[in-house]
Amino acid sequence: MTLPEAIFGDQPAYQGVAPDPEPREVLLDLRGVRKTYQSGSLQVDAVRGIDLQVLAGDYVAIMGPSGSGKSTLMHIIGCLDVPTAGSYRLAGVDVAGMGEQELAHVRNQRIGFVFQSFNLLPGLTAQRNVELPLVYAGVSGPERRARARAALDRVGLADRVDHRPNELSGGQQQRVSVARALVTEPDLILADEPTGNLDSASTAEVLALFGDLHDQGRTIVIITHEHDVADQARRVVVMRDGAISEVRV
Repeated sequence: MTLPEAIFGDQPAYQGVAPDPEPREVLLDLRGVRKTYQSGSLQVDAVRGIDLQVLAGDYVAIMGPSGSGKSTLMHIIGCLDVPTAGSYRLAGVDVAGMGEQELAHVRNQRIGFVFQSFNLLPGLTAQRNVELPLVYAGVSGPERRARARAALDRVGLADRVDHRPNELSGGQQQRVSVARALVTEPDLILADEPTGNLDSASTAEVLALFGDLHDQGRTIVIITHEHDVADQARRVVVMRDGAISEVRV
């Protein structure tokens, strides 16, 4: 799949889109996205009619209280779940038309995930943890080792490649997680409450790293309930009761 020649100026305006002085590719395009869960006779509308575009190079925070629908939206953006209604196009391709293998490829190669709980394997070194997406992608040993070391160097952990998670601080573990997200050179970094388990010093470290990555042209979407974290983004999409209630630029 290649990025389409989709230009912001040729697209209608959707909720959460700020005017952009230079045309950029539309990376995420959600139109009328709804997600409904059925529990017996009870129907729960977790996400209700979301219209949202994220352009290549954007830094967007999606925030809201518990039950606002932000986690459901994160799962849809990350191709971990599918909408009940509406459409979601990733780099111009309708996700609804993707098969299981293609979705697995997207999750492994095109979206770099960063989780609140780090999701590092305790028995593996930092380098081996970062190599994992490349192992699943069938990348040769020498190449994946070189790419993992380069990714760890980019997050300031070149001297921690042989350390296991229990030998690293929380902030260092999260930076390993960011390196793992970067190692496939994905289109999107998708971070779910990335500072939720960190102290204030480590939070500042990780947010500074996201800021640096954005300055380098990375597209970043952070899911958070913390105002201080959301305020680091260039655009804040506030959710309430399954819908976008506010957009701050």
